[in-house]
Amino acid sequence: MKQKAARWILYFSGLIILSLGIILNTKSKFGVTPIISVAYSYALIRHLNFGNVSFILYVILAVIEYIVKGKNFKLYDLLQIPLSVILTRFFNLFGAVLPDVSAMPARIVCLVLGIALTGIGAAMNVNTRLVPNPGDGIVQAIADRIQKRIGNVKNVFDLGCVAFCCLMSYFMTGSIVGIGVGTVAAMIGVGRFMWLYNQFFKKRQLAATGLAQ
Repeated sequence: MKQKAARWILYFSGLIILSLGIILNTKSKFGVTPIISVAYSYALIRHLNFGNVSFILYVILAVIEYIVKGKNFKLYDLLQIPLSVILTRFFNLFGAVLPDVSAMPARIVCLVLGIALTGIGAAMNVNTRLVPNPGDGIVQAIADRIQKRIGNVKNVFDLGCVAFCCLMSYFMTGSIVGIGVGTVAAMIGVGRFMWLYNQFFKKRQLAATGLAQ
């Protein structure tokens, strides 16, 4: 019972940390993580709520995942929708609570912390082996369908998101919105922080949640 409770506590803790990391990325104004860049750019251009646009994006990703998985799609996978509601509400909460920054040192701190927390939160979520967020779920589904390594699929998917965001924002405004050096840093850094977390804490987390083999 304690291990099951620990599993859910770590899962939701990872969710909160992931949300905080994503919002810190937006606060840096250096560009956001690739998957969320489409929602961020569109919300910025249309002056819409970032959390709400992100929720729509996650629902679209969940639908695509359903198509990709076909007969392998389980009712359990539908839990990604309520998960998206929770995740994007934290986007709105942190977006409202955290102040905007303009000074370069503060922006750099936001970027580094954002990348670190995004990686740590993602690793915590993945290690609980519960409901993945739609961004991770779609990548895993594609990797399983075409039988390629998830790391390679993730890289291609990220590049596709960045390319789509660039094209969308350029046609809508005549310039690139939401993509910058921070996007490139996130593409490299998030995976590194996931690796670091797993190096030091994965075994402890799996043991605490009863998932250690």
